[in-house]
Amino acid sequence: MDHSDIRQQHLMKASSAPSGNPDPVGRLIASDTPQVTEEHRLARAVPEPLHKQISDQMRANIAVGVWPPHYKLRAEPELAADLGVSRGTLRRALRTLIAEGLLVQVQGKGTFVKPKTIEPPIAQELLSLAEGLRRLGIAFETTVRSSRMVLPPVPVQALLDLPSGTQVFRLERVRSIEGDPVALSTNFVRTDLSPGIEGIETFDYTRKTLFGVMEQECGLRLASGRRTFEAQAASREVSEALRIAEGSPVLYLEQVTYLADGRPVEYSDVWIRGDRLKLSSVLTRGDLAAHNELDAAGYSDAASE
Repeated sequence: MDHSDIRQQHLMKASSAPSGNPDPVGRLIASDTPQVTEEHRLARAVPEPLHKQISDQMRANIAVGVWPPHYKLRAEPELAADLGVSRGTLRRALRTLIAEGLLVQVQGKGTFVKPKTIEPPIAQELLSLAEGLRRLGIAFETTVRSSRMVLPPVPVQALLDLPSGTQVFRLERVRSIEGDPVALSTNFVRTDLSPGIEGIETFDYTRKTLFGVMEQECGLRLASGRRTFEAQAASREVSEALRIAEGSPVLYLEQVTYLADGRPVEYSDVWIRGDRLKLSSVLTRGDLAAHNELDAAGYSDAASE
């Protein structure tokens, strides 16, 4: 039985529940989410603790997709009042699911359903993967595969605005989470702008981030970057580094990082396992809507002439 069948049974059970009990756990669900308004109710006459009944029902909502990843639960006082339980009872249920990795609490924002894949915010701002994982509180390990001075490939040389024959520092690493490799990165750094960065004996790149060394040790101000994302099939080298089958789908990221004065200082290739990491963006819409309204008005005027 697949998730859609389970969810359908869940909804059918919800719609057939009696309506006299004043404590529907279904009220946990906001009005703009799939309606399960009369689902499993709190059974106060049975020995099973109320906090366990609540956590069981929340777990079911997550399992069948009624509460999708990133779904925001209603505020604790409102939930507790709707359920007719104390906030302490509700918090005990929430703590159970947080410990299981199903929910996450963000200070000042609320409680959310935790996505199954990790989503570092590297598609939203100029953060390295390591910085994004640390911001999320995700433990990871770094393996340095190689670090040396090299002549960069011609396209990298052009993107870094370097004259022919100029060497750069090349750093290749694998990031792993819980022992599984999740990303392979190869960085090329201009040493004329960041002298000494190639000193692997000085900088432990299994513990320090490249951006951190560039800013804190070399005194650079990394101001902007351009990132391009592309779906690729894993090459033999990438598949061996990430311990996946050759040809498996991976997300490829190409990046150029610029200083505050506009000079390019770093180029990187990153291959990410899509089954372990996911990238998401939070977008805002500026004045484009106003421009579209003006354009639409112009077209309308032209059409009416």
